[in-house]
Amino acid sequence: MKFESIYINRRHFLQGSFAALVASTFGLYGFDLMNPTRPYRVGLIGCGWYGKSDLFRLLQVTQVEVISICDVDQHQLQEAALLIQQRQNATKTPKMYTAYQKMLDENELDIVIIGTPDHWHALQAIAAMQAGAHVYLQKPISVDVVEGEAVLAAAKKYNRIVQVGLQRRSTPHLMEAKEQIVDAGLLGTISHVELCCYYHMRNLSTPAEQPIPAHLDYELWTGPAPLRPYDGIPHRGWWRAFMEYGNGIMGDMCVHMFDAARWMLDLKWPNSIASQGGIYVQKEAKSNITDTQTAVFAYDNLNCVWQHRTWGTPVDPNYPWAFKIYGEKGTLAGSPMQYDFLPQGNGKAINKKCVYEREKYPEDLAEKDIELHAAPATRIHMLDFLLAIEEKRNPSASLLDGHISSASCIMANISMDLGRPLEYNPKERIITGDAEATQRLERPYRAPWRHPYPEDFS
Repeated sequence: MKFESIYINRRHFLQGSFAALVASTFGLYGFDLMNPTRPYRVGLIGCGWYGKSDLFRLLQVTQVEVISICDVDQHQLQEAALLIQQRQNATKTPKMYTAYQKMLDENELDIVIIGTPDHWHALQAIAAMQAGAHVYLQKPISVDVVEGEAVLAAAKKYNRIVQVGLQRRSTPHLMEAKEQIVDAGLLGTISHVELCCYYHMRNLSTPAEQPIPAHLDYELWTGPAPLRPYDGIPHRGWWRAFMEYGNGIMGDMCVHMFDAARWMLDLKWPNSIASQGGIYVQKEAKSNITDTQTAVFAYDNLNCVWQHRTWGTPVDPNYPWAFKIYGEKGTLAGSPMQYDFLPQGNGKAINKKCVYEREKYPEDLAEKDIELHAAPATRIHMLDFLLAIEEKRNPSASLLDGHISSASCIMANISMDLGRPLEYNPKERIITGDAEATQRLERPYRAPWRHPYPEDFS
């Protein structure tokens, strides 16, 4: 497969044409994403690493006017404003806010990108949709299951398009693997999937409590989550060490690979979810997320089995964060970096690496902390989001798919804590036969923040 341009019509791509389509092709559908009737008016909530990265990928594939940006850290906010001004060759910076609701109230926005920590995703997505914007929402879509159901209900009520940042669905080499290997039947009957992450990504530091810096509104950063003693800038990755703000490595890394497997195999809600784990090795750190965890997402005649360790060596050094799909005729291993098809018997093995676009987008090379291998996938993901808005359809990483993947990982943690498997009934929004687990689908909010419910949007 040769990618001459990133401007790909997903429907043609998935129907078998791997030749890239140039931007003018979109004229066939009555619109040109590179030259819309007017630039999309965009707002960004969360100006840290991935918030800026997502915005910059959007700037590369369509005409955008970044109207306003929001962050509770004045240093991060001002840095982002200058970078955005440079990217757009603009004469002025976008309007800057520390309160997202004020930003939404004062600006008419077509698109809002949300790149905040997990505990803010649901409230901000709902507020953006209420303000009339379509939303690009980083995964997971929520920090608890009830939040996710509320986001779904809000999107339906306000008729908004939401693309979830699960960009494995838009990763070129994995799109090829799905079509040419999985969908083509090269694996045969599939009855087992392994998912893993062996990155040493659990923060092992033990910082002391310290004064809150003047440039950070820590109260607002914390929002509905429990207020921890301040012991360092939280949004530069420190927040990921704590269950107060997310769902550990299950919610951060498993959600990507579980979602990739569901997409590859067209899996919906699992029949049951069971998990075991804890802090087995790295006991000295302040971090309260697990360093070791296994989860089983059970389907009819198929199990998706997750394993993460933040210590030791990976099972397969070539696939430290990956999925492996086992069929009677062969195995498909996939990651953000590559895929390998290993046939059973005398068939031909296939290996494909990720796509880079250094020459086409030289500005990527100067971007701090960019994931160069993931940039093409995010560009396709953004284009698919824009097409979904124009065509009034679900995007590739639909809100429902984002909810299933997010909620399943959240429930794996609940299963681990309670020590028993869970069966979720999405119609009744309960854990079948388990009132205690059902109660855990909702986290308590810190006053004065109010937890959203799907009934709010009926």
